[in-house]
Amino acid sequence: MHTILGANGVVGFEISRELSRRGRRVRQVSRHPRRVNDSDELVVADLLDARATDRAVAGSETAYLVAGLKYDARAWEEQWPRVMSNVIEACRKHRARLVFFDNVYAYGRVEGPMTEETPFNPCSRKGEVRARIATLLLDAMRAREIEALIARAADFYGPRAVQSLTHSIVFRRLARGQNPQWIGRLDARHSFTYTPDAGRAVAVLGQTPTAFGETWHLPTSKEPMSGEQLVRLACELAGKPYSVQVAPRWMLRVMGWFVPVVRENDEMMYQFEHDYVFASAKIESRLGLAPTDYRTGIAETLSWAKSA
Repeated sequence: MHTILGANGVVGFEISRELSRRGRRVRQVSRHPRRVNDSDELVVADLLDARATDRAVAGSETAYLVAGLKYDARAWEEQWPRVMSNVIEACRKHRARLVFFDNVYAYGRVEGPMTEETPFNPCSRKGEVRARIATLLLDAMRAREIEALIARAADFYGPRAVQSLTHSIVFRRLARGQNPQWIGRLDARHSFTYTPDAGRAVAVLGQTPTAFGETWHLPTSKEPMSGEQLVRLACELAGKPYSVQVAPRWMLRVMGWFVPVVRENDEMMYQFEHDYVFASAKIESRLGLAPTDYRTGIAETLSWAKSA
């Protein structure tokens, strides 16, 4: 049994679909779980509840922690350590392997490409939380309390990735006939991970015994990309002239007074004001998992956005 802890998101969807293709049984776990595959088992559980987490993991060969919490630094500080501790203990007790789907916040601002060897140097409250929970898991791995791995991705784009920034300010707007928007510097380099690639790779990692005990960056195109290049390519593929609206930092801060998610994103703006380059050579060379090129991925994302 392969168990998705924090089901219903786009990454859990892609992992579940790939696991089913590979003949694996899938259990969906969340407060309101939904089936991805007809054969999926559904378990209602709150990962903040240790007993519920224990019951959800019982009988699992591998568990995938892909939960998303409210995008709020205070909530993260209070809840993420509890979630990670509950999941580690449940996997330890039931001898289930754990795959933790992580982001790059713990790295902070990095000069040059981010790799699996990049040290934690968070420069935000959310980054400090991610460093804390990743270290909690790494310590358990080093102590051989649990067999686990960490899989990291850059910012998302792709079909069904409705919580991603690119969906809300680029793809959805183009699908509605509106001009795309951007935040930060248009010319800053920025890597994006295609969600079907992420799901496929996480499913492969979860079924590769030799992958455990390590950190992996998920397949992400190494093609040079910036906000301007992404928007320009999206406009071309949508058959629209290139146009983009860039919100100045002061306007975002004013909006943050009224829109909590905008306010919470302010501390992460360094990712859009400086180069953000994510390298995935390790998984490409060792497991042969190649990323989708941006032209193909953007075309498929736009096609889905238009039909959604």
